[in-house]
Amino acid sequence: MTAANPLRDLLAEKGVLLADGATGTNLFAMGLEAGEAPELWNETHPERIDKLHQDFVDAGADIILSNSFGGTRHRLKLHHAQDRVFDLNKRAAEIARAVADRAPRKVIVAGSVGPTGELLVPLGAMTYEDAVAAFVEQMEGLKAGGADVAWIETMSSADEIRAAAEAATTVGLPYTYTGSFDTAGRTMMGVDPKDIHGIAKDMGDGPVAVGANCGVGASDILSSLLDMTAADPDAITIVKGNCGIPEFRGAEIYYSGTPPLMAEYARLARDAGARIIGGCCGTSCEHLAAMRHALDDYTPRPRPTIEEIVERIGPLRNKMASESGGDGTRDRRRRRT
Repeated sequence: MTAANPLRDLLAEKGVLLADGATGTNLFAMGLEAGEAPELWNETHPERIDKLHQDFVDAGADIILSNSFGGTRHRLKLHHAQDRVFDLNKRAAEIARAVADRAPRKVIVAGSVGPTGELLVPLGAMTYEDAVAAFVEQMEGLKAGGADVAWIETMSSADEIRAAAEAATTVGLPYTYTGSFDTAGRTMMGVDPKDIHGIAKDMGDGPVAVGANCGVGASDILSSLLDMTAADPDAITIVKGNCGIPEFRGAEIYYSGTPPLMAEYARLARDAGARIIGGCCGTSCEHLAAMRHALDDYTPRPRPTIEEIVERIGPLRNKMASESGGDGTRDRRRRRT
């Protein structure tokens, strides 16, 4: 039986959706310590997670991601919480669900599902079946807590994407997935942006949307977006880029993006064909509000070239061999915050 699909319904209604901003960056600003598991805050500081979701909704987000990025047993084991997968993920979804339900408009609760941090056979010890089981365990909690969709993100391995997509299908959640193209224009495990659409299209009803998040900077993720939308112009494509370019200042990571820059990023993403646009690391509610305004006041422009993107929001960080405006060939050489 086909699962209910609120995300697809809202896309049909509004055309383009704004996803939220950073989880980690904003939780660090609220007092999260380095090395602390954000997922544990679902129980110890639920009011802070509620506030972050509410601030994103107030800024105009149509989609809020639950505080469950590291919610598999493999990640939680690092914090001796591997036996609490279901409860922590259920609580994460419940907090987001409560915020969405009191919003004055329809807001989608996306159950954030990040990579396990393990390598699959033959590169590592985790089997495909083990990965599916771990994602099923996480997604059962997210579904029980009220998540509308499994939001599989920051992935680098095609096999891990497939395992998460199979888990979503098993649990009965519609799903999306995004890769992080942070290694010379590909993911760390070699996935090319133009190939993202086909990775899990045979899983269940197929993904609602696919795309890119995180990476190395706003210009680079838009370059990946051009490749993805050129490869399949009819697909619903997600782009959730970092707030400008990350830079170390002493022990701290600083993101160069200003609200006006992120507003222009949102316009460029729309021009390049994205249907779901959001921010990743470094993106505050102030940035998101500027993106909301930019999308609400959107006037269609021609599909941008790489040169126009660089001129408007800054240089590429990934080395490019060549680029032809959306189907270029790249030189072949984490945690979401």
